[in-house]
Formats: sequence, structure tokens, C-alpha cells
Amino acid sequence: MERIFRFDTVSEFNVLNNHETLHPLVSVVDLSKANPRSWGGEKTVRINYGMYCIFLKDFKGCDLKYGRNYYDYQEGTLLFVAPGQMIVVETDGQVYQPKGHALVFHPDLIRGTSLAKSIDEYNFFSYNANEALHLSERERQIVLDCFSKIEFELQQNIDKHSKKLFASNIELFLNYCERFYDRQFITRDNANKGILEKFEELLNSYFSSDKPQRFGLPSVAYFAEELYLSANYFGDLIKKETGKSAKEYIQDKIIDVAKNKTFDTDKTVNEIAFELGFKYPQHFTRLFKNRTGFSPNEYRFQN
Repeated sequence: MERIFRFDTVSEFNVLNNHETLHPLVSVVDLSKANPRSWGGEKTVRINYGMYCIFLKDFKGCDLKYGRNYYDYQEGTLLFVAPGQMIVVETDGQVYQPKGHALVFHPDLIRGTSLAKSIDEYNFFSYNANEALHLSERERQIVLDCFSKIEFELQQNIDKHSKKLFASNIELFLNYCERFYDRQFITRDNANKGILEKFEELLNSYFSSDKPQRFGLPSVAYFAEELYLSANYFGDLIKKETGKSAKEYIQDKIIDVAKNKTFDTDKTVNEIAFELGFKYPQHFTRLFKNRTGFSPNEYRFQN
């Protein structure tokens, strides 16, 4: 059975990595100074963090797994972990020396700050393992510069300004990560188009089958899972490729299919709603009117 290790505090993480705790709620760690890891000789272990952790990995010494997927583990890879997420570490059972850097901060650090209100908007904390951020050398240097600013503040005496400065520097770093992810979506444009084509195929297949009657309306999470992506990454990808949210894209398909069905005058609006997967016909009528400006019957008679 896989062993589970928990790190709920910054000090616990610092002890693991042979690092002095300068602040109880935040730390920047040079992983190359950590003691060599063995995890008790286990080849696979699970690690649960009670903090936000961002790892800048500089070598391939072990494989990290989140969910069913592996991180694309290469130089200059940023891995994001939110509190409560489980990471699987797979090694060959041998001792290895970690390298790279880590920024860890406890949720208590940012409570009451502007970052606390916006932290959930950084969707990459919920991306799957194979959706990690891969940096250019220039981007990597910017990340290290951000870490350096946080390290500088760690060297200062804690005062009334400390919390705000920590939060603002972390927010600056996360905003850079958003920019880098936007760049990654662009540089992986061909792969993204392939996902968009598969999404369209899945949509067509879903509504040409009896799945709507059996399972109801499809969710964004359903298609993300079919494409082996996290819901957040899938949603962000669709938004950047089409300018629409994944939910809007699905609704567009529903309306397109519904328009064709209205030409079958043998079917009532209630029957069309059921065939599309709506539990309540009035929800279908409301969506149709919001999108077209007409009720289903009005659209039918107009055409």
C-alpha cells in the first residue's frame, strides 16, 4: 500500500528540505540544499500538502503524478499545488537529490488581503499534472527574480507591512504565471486545435446518441474528463481558442441541434426538450429564447 506523507505547515516542509524557518507562513526553499530523499525506500508515495506549493523543477530525478497523469517533468517546469491536493511521487526506490526551488505559503498568510479574494481565479492550481507550465530561460529568470523578492522580505524583521508585501509579491508572481500560461496556449496551438476538434466530435456524438435522454445535459467536466484534461484547463483552453467559455460552446451546440428539431412539427417543444436532455421543458424554452430572441414555437412558425 502506498504511504501517505502530510505537510500541513511551512515548518514541516522546511524540515523536510533542511531549510531554516524564517516565517511561520511562507518560505522559499532551494531544494538542492535538501537532504537526499529516499521516502523509506518506497517506489511510490502520496504527498498531501495543506498549503499552496509552487515547485520550479530543474531536473528529472523522479516522476510526479497527479490524478491519472504524469507531469511533463523537464527543466524549467512549474508545478502548482493547492491545499488538500494529493501528489504522487514515483521513483525507482533509490535515493535521489532534489533540485530546483519551491515557494510555499499557508492560506493564513493571505487572509484579509486582495490576493485572498482572487486566489481561486488562478485556475492553474487546479490543472492536471500533464498541464504543467513549461518555461523559457527568460521566463525562468523572472520566476527566480520573484522568488528573490520574497526571500528578501523574509530576511527583514516582521512588521505591519510584512503581510501586505508578501501577498503583493506572491500576487505579482502568479500574474506572471498567467501571462506565461497564455504564451503556452499559443505555442501549443496545434495541439489545442486537435483538442477543439475532438471536443466538437464528442459534442456531435453525444447529441446524435441517446445519451441526452439517459444522462441529461452534458457538463464541461464530462468533456474535460473524456479529453483527459482538468475542467479548469479545458475551460481556459476553449476560451482562448474560441473566445467563448466551454459552457457557452456547449449551449451553442444545444441551440443548433434544437433549431433543427423545431422543423419536425410532429414533435412538441416538451419532447424536443427531453430529447436534448433537459429535465424541465421551461429551462429549455428559457435558454432558447435567451439565445435566439424567440421561443421554440415562435422560431418554428417564423421559419
